Amino acid sequence: MNSLDTSSTRPYLIRALYEWCTDNGLTPYVAVAVDETVQVPREYVKNDEIVLNISFDATSSLKLGNDFIEFKARFAGSAREIMVPIARVIAIYARENGQGMAFPLGGAGTLASPPVATGAADASLANSTQETAAASASDAKIVQLVPANHPASSRDEDPEPPEPPKPQQGKRPSLKRVK
Repeated sequence: MNSLDTSSTRPYLIRALYEWCTDNGLTPYVAVAVDETVQVPREYVKNDEIVLNISFDATSSLKLGNDFIEFKARFAGSAREIMVPIARVIAIYARENGQGMAFPLGGAGTLASPPVATGAADASLANSTQETAAASASDAKIVQLVPANHPASSRDEDPEPPEPPKPQQGKRPSLKRVK
């Protein structure tokens, strides 16, 4: 059996990360690239994307299948049936800490770059998912994270960081409360 005959790993990774989130008391969210195949409330779609809470408390009849994610959820008090093709899921992550995985946007059976694991905050994940969605399978790039103290991450062109300001003699630092 060659790699063209195998099924996509995306549904399995989505189920695994969903289970990890629920086992750790975290709230699983999925970011979805919306097109005509996605059945979601269109009034909540922004920039052809929607983020859905797929936690046990937010959904009923949740099915994480190999082809679709299906569930019922309430939006502004009215019950809606949601159906998302697995190929349109661009990320799954925990709301509380942003840890999860982003996927390249492409067909479920297409060969594309591997998913990008992330431990960033929600804003960084949103940027990551938008960049991943923008890259097609033909020109996708692999992202490798390098620790800050790794020799490859230092650059000779970077100047030394500026020294922090020295405290003034005789004055005590104080905090001001800003509302």
